[in-house]
Amino acid sequence: MKTYQVVGIGNAIVDVFSAADDSFLDLMGIEKGIMQLVEKERGELLYGAMKDRVQAPGGSVANTLAGLGNLGLTTGFIGRVHDDALGRFYAKTMAEQGTDFVNPPVAGGDLPTSRSMIFVAPDGERSMNTYLGISSELGPQDVADDVAGRAELLFLEGYLYDKPDGKQAFERAARLCQQGGGKAGIALSDPFCVERHRNDFRRLVKDLDFVIGNEHEWTSLYQCDLSAALEMAAADSGLIACTRSGHDVIVVRGDEQAIVPVNRVVPVDATGAGDQFAAGFLYGIATGQTLAICGRMGCVAAAEVISHYGARPETDLKALFRQQGLI
Repeated sequence: MKTYQVVGIGNAIVDVFSAADDSFLDLMGIEKGIMQLVEKERGELLYGAMKDRVQAPGGSVANTLAGLGNLGLTTGFIGRVHDDALGRFYAKTMAEQGTDFVNPPVAGGDLPTSRSMIFVAPDGERSMNTYLGISSELGPQDVADDVAGRAELLFLEGYLYDKPDGKQAFERAARLCQQGGGKAGIALSDPFCVERHRNDFRRLVKDLDFVIGNEHEWTSLYQCDLSAALEMAAADSGLIACTRSGHDVIVVRGDEQAIVPVNRVVPVDATGAGDQFAAGFLYGIATGQTLAICGRMGCVAAAEVISHYGARPETDLKALFRQQGLI
């Protein structure tokens, strides 16, 4: 018997949002549109510079789980927070939104709960500056047999490979899931993450059951143009999905391929677009949909989240799927 339809493992990060124009980003030395890891001192400086802060539980895979919870799936999250105000907020909010936060907040130690300062430009591009804090200590000891081993699907966050303990946690969880008859997959996370861990990720594409990435991540992984990269990825992996900003989504499983059209919209805030694409896509996998429907579900979920501030859906995704004739 499976306890969860989807279990995620990743960084438990409190997202802190603030609007910022390009001149502010230049002044603060923030590179627009990417995720940067920062140390504690830099994090405190940026946090202090934020105006009209809005706080929400975040982290890439955790955001995906929130979308899956919105869709009614049973979900669990393997993550690590400190027993401080932000950590208790994080665990409580995840539970309220329908996802089991399986590891209690950790007392003691010097590292606080992780947080990401996200500056949102007028064009919707977000610049993420993440202080990992206690998330960097996530390790194999945080992965329980009866959580990862009882998941139908396990979704892994590529950012975990930035720390040796996270890498071990990641691989233990994938092994437990697959040994229990489940399917494990990964989000490539970002091109810089791919560059840092290219050899490991090339191996994971072959070992795991599904991989989700955008065009820049796939071309970085295989160091060639997109068409050749996807051809190699399809030969390596059981199932791949490639998102392309403003262009069709490509989904491939063996000899089967689906090209999914995207309705272009002007984003209010692009934060979480990839995370919610993954939520819709995984919902399709979990419920046995065709590749084309899985891709369309991902696109609908992504379009919803970029229509407002924040990385998690604010409307009923199932209702949107019904409107689109997907369920």
